[in-house]
Amino acid sequence: MAVDSVTSSPLGPPATERDAKALQFIEEMTKNCDAVQENVLSEILTQNAGAEYLRKWNLGGATDRKSFKSKVPVVSYEDLQPYIQRIANGDRSPILSSHPISEFLTSSGTSAGERKLMPTIAAEMDRRQKLYSLLMPVMNLYVPGLDKGKGLYFLFIKSETKTPSGLVARPVLTSYYKSQQFKTRPYDPYMVYTSPNQTILCVDSFQSMYSQMLCGLIYRQQVLRCGAVFASGLVRAIKFLTLNWKQLATDIETGFLNPKITDPDIRACMSDILKPDPDLARFVTDQCCGGDWEGIITRIWPNTKYLDVIVTGAMAQYIPILDFYSGKLPQTCTMYASSECYFGLNLTPMVKPSEVSYTIMPNMGYFEFIPHDSANSVSNSVPNSDDSPPQLVDLADLELGKEYELVISTYSGLCRYRVGDILRVTGFHNSAPQFKFIRRKNVLLSIDADKTDETELQLAIERASELLKEFNTAVVEYTSYGDTKTIPGHYVVYWELLVKDPGHGPGREVLDRCCLAMEESLNSVYRQSRVADSSIGPLEIRVVRNGTFEELMDYAISRGASINQYKVPRCVSFTPIMELLDSRVISTHFSPEAPHWVPERCF
Repeated sequence: MAVDSVTSSPLGPPATERDAKALQFIEEMTKNCDAVQENVLSEILTQNAGAEYLRKWNLGGATDRKSFKSKVPVVSYEDLQPYIQRIANGDRSPILSSHPISEFLTSSGTSAGERKLMPTIAAEMDRRQKLYSLLMPVMNLYVPGLDKGKGLYFLFIKSETKTPSGLVARPVLTSYYKSQQFKTRPYDPYMVYTSPNQTILCVDSFQSMYSQMLCGLIYRQQVLRCGAVFASGLVRAIKFLTLNWKQLATDIETGFLNPKITDPDIRACMSDILKPDPDLARFVTDQCCGGDWEGIITRIWPNTKYLDVIVTGAMAQYIPILDFYSGKLPQTCTMYASSECYFGLNLTPMVKPSEVSYTIMPNMGYFEFIPHDSANSVSNSVPNSDDSPPQLVDLADLELGKEYELVISTYSGLCRYRVGDILRVTGFHNSAPQFKFIRRKNVLLSIDADKTDETELQLAIERASELLKEFNTAVVEYTSYGDTKTIPGHYVVYWELLVKDPGHGPGREVLDRCCLAMEESLNSVYRQSRVADSSIGPLEIRVVRNGTFEELMDYAISRGASINQYKVPRCVSFTPIMELLDSRVISTHFSPEAPHWVPERCF
């Protein structure tokens, strides 16, 4: 059947017949959201009926929602950790899943200072691959011609570790990139990368980044989109270019690969790609030698149509710097996923980052939701005769505008597991809710009765950053901690600044006012503590020298963090990290006065 004769999906006219099938699948899943969810739960309970964890709750073979909700408790990672530890230590009995656990996926979150281990089964890889296969058919609805070029994506793997039993433990993206589904994926003109598999699969982050950037430069005229998993990854890649462009240009001019690249697979694949090209080397030098990085993405890759990066949640802070590097190209967030489960996709990927909403695909797992206004009252412990289990809301029953905490049950054996994500319902596609990611539910900063979360801190920094605009200066990275060594304690926020005109940068008075602007943006409880109770001292900004947060990431990677999943911690307490940050401070600033506060009215 010719593409022209393919029936248009309600989402839009498909680019190919294969796209038509993918879009039709999305329609079927979202039109029958509740029925799909009911079937998914039945499959999970049937598949894992013999597992110790489900047997414990005396389901008696029942696969219906009512039995499941009345008998199986809502749990946190700490509740499941003893079961997970037994699997890690070598217990091969069906503990969480009746299917063998194939590996552990390491979460970017931690429990008691350790990375969380999420069990998975082999079949989950196909389920994740199915979601990946839906991304480009949706993007093709909005950006034509993506089959005529390549994608410049900076993708990385992390070295694997093993549990005492020998099971592999690695980040979910490392698992995917090393899978046969990825390495032997069939040719798809819409999914051609500038980076050969060998450059992605090199565990050395410098060699991987260098060779991927080199390929990106060589294929610069063919690049139609640039991306990384998180916005921070793309920012890191551009910073890498600013530091290494001379050697990259030399490689291009001579046709000889930097001797620091010792990985034999990379050297072998690059021998077919890297050829002497003095004109390209001259172009790269001309673009980089002046130190002007504004619009560098579109200057070097002029055919780039959008950036493919996650800029929701904590990643929103990178929007200004990516605007600066790209000349304000669209920033698309295509997918919502975690180590625990892949959730869904963005059906309108070209909207502004602040308007991004994700549609959860009901075939990926069984999803329940705790209304956020009661989320903190839901017990993490098992139900007993005196304590009825919480009443969670099903996917198809959510209400527009309300916020919920996500709870998942997966084929791999997680049952009613609290992910910790807070989502707001922004609309519906057919019967499937669409969500804006709000934040992780954990509080970020607290000195006294105050509780400041990540979103609030981000907004406060955005407000303070407004004072920097007239000086062509932006906050490119930040973190914080609650300093309780002083009396009273106070918030400390570390800033790394991008000063476009060093001769006209912000002075001390401006940065002091930034402290006050942050405080004015914080909640009433915080401001009351500052003004009326004097239980919190003036907020402090410590400006660190450029490159500090690169050092922080390098330190985290040296301790086992994944370059793909690494996110700058928005609150720090680990002594070596604090010492690193404090050793790079170039100036300190305090709020010059107390923020505005008046007693709240009671009704």
